[in-house]
Amino acid sequence: MKIKSLWILLAVALAALNTTQATTQTLPAPQLMPLEQQAQAALLSSKLLGRYHYRHIALDDNLSRQIFDNYLKGLDGEKMFFLQADVDRFADAQTKLDDAILNEDLSIPFAMFNLSQQRIAERFTYARSLLKQGFDFKARESYQLSRKDAPWPKSTDELNDLWRKRVKNDWLRLKLAGKDEKSIATILDKRYDNSLNSISKAKSEDVFQYFMNAYAMAIDPHTNYFGVRASEEFDISMRLSLVGIGAELYGKDEYTTIKALLAGGPAVLSGKLKAGDRIVGVGQGENGPIVDVMGWRIDDTVALIRGAEDTVVRLDVLPVEAGADDKHKLISLVRKKITLDKQAAKKSIIEVKDGSVMRHIGVITLPEFYQDFAAHQKGDKDFKSATRDVARLLDELKKDQVDGVLVDLRNNGGGSLDEAIQLTGLFVGKGPVVQQRDSEGNVTVANDTDTGLAWNGPLAVLINRASASASEIFAAAIQDYGRGVVIGETSFGKGTVQSVADLDQIAKNDKPEFGEIKMTIAQFFRINGGTTQLRGVTPDVSFPTMTDAKEFGESSFDNALPWTQIKAADYTPEGDLKTIVPKLIANHDKRVSHDKDFQYLQEDVAEFNTLRQKNLISLNEAERRKEREAQEARDRSREKNQGDNPSDKASAAARSHALQDDGMMSDERNLSADLAIENASKNAKDILLNEAVHVLSDEVGLLKDNPRLAASIAP
Repeated sequence: MKIKSLWILLAVALAALNTTQATTQTLPAPQLMPLEQQAQAALLSSKLLGRYHYRHIALDDNLSRQIFDNYLKGLDGEKMFFLQADVDRFADAQTKLDDAILNEDLSIPFAMFNLSQQRIAERFTYARSLLKQGFDFKARESYQLSRKDAPWPKSTDELNDLWRKRVKNDWLRLKLAGKDEKSIATILDKRYDNSLNSISKAKSEDVFQYFMNAYAMAIDPHTNYFGVRASEEFDISMRLSLVGIGAELYGKDEYTTIKALLAGGPAVLSGKLKAGDRIVGVGQGENGPIVDVMGWRIDDTVALIRGAEDTVVRLDVLPVEAGADDKHKLISLVRKKITLDKQAAKKSIIEVKDGSVMRHIGVITLPEFYQDFAAHQKGDKDFKSATRDVARLLDELKKDQVDGVLVDLRNNGGGSLDEAIQLTGLFVGKGPVVQQRDSEGNVTVANDTDTGLAWNGPLAVLINRASASASEIFAAAIQDYGRGVVIGETSFGKGTVQSVADLDQIAKNDKPEFGEIKMTIAQFFRINGGTTQLRGVTPDVSFPTMTDAKEFGESSFDNALPWTQIKAADYTPEGDLKTIVPKLIANHDKRVSHDKDFQYLQEDVAEFNTLRQKNLISLNEAERRKEREAQEARDRSREKNQGDNPSDKASAAARSHALQDDGMMSDERNLSADLAIENASKNAKDILLNEAVHVLSDEVGLLKDNPRLAASIAP
């Protein structure tokens, strides 16, 4: 009864505050309610987490407080919607969220979410009202970029002032980009109206997903809850395939719009669809009714378009060149298995000149450690696997007679632990790769036993702060074996192992309703006994970084597991590259001191870090114009200093133009402009990759100069 009464109190508070905080007429946000299966899934999750999680943390008032803090941050992390009075009214809920789960009554988190939606509606309604008033851009005031550490606003006036500055900054960005006042008002009014419309599309499953993740991540940062749809997306990301039509979709002006067609998919092979076409209806089979999807969420439309392989889906399409009232096209497609090649391993070869010597460095880019678990378990001999793909690419690079191989793991957040172990085996052969310690303190050593040696030549691994988990296992093993040089930034610092539990399978549900829990079950350790947990992998040759360890990485989490150490595994290093690392660093320092692109990067890093620490941006037009003009002058100067290579000059010019702040959001630009920005970023010179390739080229040269060292490194 206590939980029920608190929910009533919050509902009354919502109604009371609506009359005092709203400054213009605001449409009420939908009042979402928990479903019975969600309460059941929460209770089942709590039993699993309490019994099998690496950390045996009781679901009690202490954990409830952490869940509450996480949930509140999820609802309003930047403190731009709730007042201090709202937060005070939630105070009793801090120690009631454990009871909400155990008693299968999720009224409290749903009431909190409903109030947050109402507050969001009020804020964007207020933002729209400001567009009619205009702004004084001569005033000397500033806008705080991040408010996560700021106190909650104490009054509606204080909150209104925060939003006045936010809208003023949005307006000023568009003005500096050359938009006139009428266009600016139209763009922003539509932007804020879209935000209001998104509130009406919120579902009960969204609330449950937010709340359950607040619960899971209160135990440790890498324990997560996946709802039914999120589970499907996770599975797709691991197997790199789905069944559909092969089109990348996004939302624009209430339309589901085609952004790109995937090579080899039914959509592109039909010749009837193109980028920019809008899907307004979806029908199942040859004769099923067409369902109007105008105004739908993208994930709901995608769910209709996907389906069983070799079945028919019919699309009601408004062509890109057609007006809203023009003729539609009805297109039938047969769904097929689509391979997501963008996330698969890829190779390239980069030439490096060292004096009179030209070296060829093979680069393997691996975005994640993927594996089609289901296909593997079924005994499919051709199941998708990162290790298999990399082994094939290494065979190709050996035929190309490359001098060294660089494995690029930047922004690779991990994936399959088995793949990390087997991939390491491609470079070191059989032997221990990583150690695991379970919640009982039992330590096991994971060895590569099956994978044959695929490359025994010079090797380097490129990492950054976003390289995590399986990436860190691989990089650490290569470093511990003395097999290759690690280059880049200190990695993320995730030294824990997760396992996924299918709640529907456990509950023996006939259809998917409960989702999945990904929970931490062990901690992994390097074969040298240390762990990547918290500290990450420290590179042998370091590059500049824009990331702040307090903001991104394992060290940014309050409840991360501590760094610790265990006994080293029984392994034999393949070599000792420590003797050449000082020379590699000296060569790197000398080279980048004369590399204009690298110096520009260092300048940008320093400027970004200064801006981040300042955490303020001027709202004075003259000051902002001066800053923008200085940036444009700097870009022009850099373009002139690109040397005599026309492609370098053109690339630099296109990138600076495309990446110049236009004040627009992605769905506000026309598709060609948005794709131009993406392509400019993608095709820009990769300064860090180029330097990493030079470091590996130096490694190749030093090993050739020292045959004894080279012989000791080759497994």
